[in-house]
Amino acid sequence: MERFISLIGIFVLLGICFLISENKKKIDIRLVSIGIFIQVVFAFIILKTSIGRMVFEKLSDFVTKILDFTKEGSGFLFGGLVNDVNSFGFIFAFQVLPTIIFFSSLMSVLYHLGVMQFIIRYIASFMAKFMGTSGAESLSAAANIFVGQTEAPLVIKPYIEKMTRSELNAVMIGGMATVAGGVMAGYVGMGVDAGHLIAASVMSAPAALVAAKIIVPETEESVTKGNVEFEVEKIDANIIDAAARGASEGLQLALNVAGMLLAFVALIAMVNAGIEGIGNFVGVSGLNLETILGYICAPLAYIMGIPAQDMVAAGSLLGTKTVVNEFVAYAQLAEHIKNGTLQPRTITILTYALCGFANFSSIAIQLGGIGGLAPNRRSELAQLGIKALIGGTVAAFLTASIAGMLI
Repeated sequence: MERFISLIGIFVLLGICFLISENKKKIDIRLVSIGIFIQVVFAFIILKTSIGRMVFEKLSDFVTKILDFTKEGSGFLFGGLVNDVNSFGFIFAFQVLPTIIFFSSLMSVLYHLGVMQFIIRYIASFMAKFMGTSGAESLSAAANIFVGQTEAPLVIKPYIEKMTRSELNAVMIGGMATVAGGVMAGYVGMGVDAGHLIAASVMSAPAALVAAKIIVPETEESVTKGNVEFEVEKIDANIIDAAARGASEGLQLALNVAGMLLAFVALIAMVNAGIEGIGNFVGVSGLNLETILGYICAPLAYIMGIPAQDMVAAGSLLGTKTVVNEFVAYAQLAEHIKNGTLQPRTITILTYALCGFANFSSIAIQLGGIGGLAPNRRSELAQLGIKALIGGTVAAFLTASIAGMLI
């Protein structure tokens, strides 16, 4: 029954995009159908076939093993605070944040060697060929699998000023629907399954294009139609320089994550104190922000196939992701995993549903990041902001619903 509900959820989510579409008559049904088909096939391979499960289990183990090397560096710096978990407990700043720094350095080395460019070009070519999307939007969607919503547009920087409105919307939704490799490494460090996170990021690329092309269908001629080529300027002298630059950028990201978590966790506690006080005044005990968000977002959790007994708790995480951000939501999910308070099916679906930058602050981030690359398009970016937020959210939920349909 829950699998059938997930199937219904796919149509409900597509319907949400249809309702806010700018030009319903111009929606490319073929593109939408192929995009969903690609997601379903990919999900079937990794979730239902023995060879697919084996490959992704090995990939998950490989990623976890790579990230475990972080302990060598952080152990050298922090000693027992990292290595002696039994004595000191799990300390987020020493267990998770160093992972972000190491992974950022590793990604910089892979970019310097041309490995990431090859992978991105291959994925983009696949989507452009089978879905019929333009080269620029396909490249941006593929890059978003590995890097963040402000870094991915750099691979198509020369084209942003000339992009159609539909392409611009696709770039924004692609950024909202996925997460950067650095923060993904942080989620793995918190105990979230690496294999499902990787699968979610890959599946969300075509999902983002599906949502984007329903919300703002293509009505113009793209200058990059049929062309999937890009060059990334080498800014590092050698591998050592690339590793050093990546570590520096990773440190900045880790500090941003630490500051953001400190501020938002404290702010949520303050808001909860106020809400609890109001609740006690009117005779409702135990009222807090998580409970309110849980009930508001519970229907969305339910249509993705999350069991009814978990839908309020899951809705709380979905609401936290949108109102606050996905890192706080994943931190709360990690607590549920640790305490065993959610069913395995719920945890798997939430791993997919939370895997995206779709929150209100991302609108401002994209206005600054993409708008800085194409100042003449800033007003249009602002117009598309809320639609991109909805599209990015729907894309992640589509991925989660497809996973829910198969598990």
